[in-house]
Amino acid sequence: MNPRFLREEVDAAVDALLMQQVILYPTDTVWGLGCDAELPRAVEKIYQLKNRPTNKACIVLVADEQMFARYAAVVPPNLPELLATQQRPTTYVVLGSSHLAPNLLAPDGTIGLRVVLDDEFCRLVVRRLGHGLVSTSANLSGEPTPALYTEIDPALVRKADYVAYWRQDDTTRAAPSRVVRVLPDGSLEVLRD
Repeated sequence: MNPRFLREEVDAAVDALLMQQVILYPTDTVWGLGCDAELPRAVEKIYQLKNRPTNKACIVLVADEQMFARYAAVVPPNLPELLATQQRPTTYVVLGSSHLAPNLLAPDGTIGLRVVLDDEFCRLVVRRLGHGLVSTSANLSGEPTPALYTEIDPALVRKADYVAYWRQDDTTRAAPSRVVRVLPDGSLEVLRD
């Protein structure tokens, strides 16, 4: 890994996000489209790019427990234990807070939040941005999820405002995150394993 290249890639992605643009980037799981999770206009652009129904919520990547708390209306009291014991990237569905773009929430007011633990690029982008980063798979609605850059529809690549070069040549296949709903008692209901 070239530290200078990583820094340049993070800087370029954050610059685009600060200009309310949509980025195409490798996440801690699959390739995704992203924008600042607090900007309704940028969120709307992602829905348009994907031809995604607006009633289907997206995931938001956060840097740490504090950022998780900013976007969750109620933080699970056992969140530190959940994060310490998770075996793979896990998205926690919780009631969303007023800090999120309203058009990002599911019809029931929930949002999927994922603390980025093992992916340096994503973690650095989210930390530098200082806000949650929308993460939705880089595909048209209903099409297969791209694990590799080469699997992304070229038309979608052309529509993104910024395309990260980071890991474009990576051939490691990753699965989408595990998705769990946090119940009032702190227990988890698995929605996608």
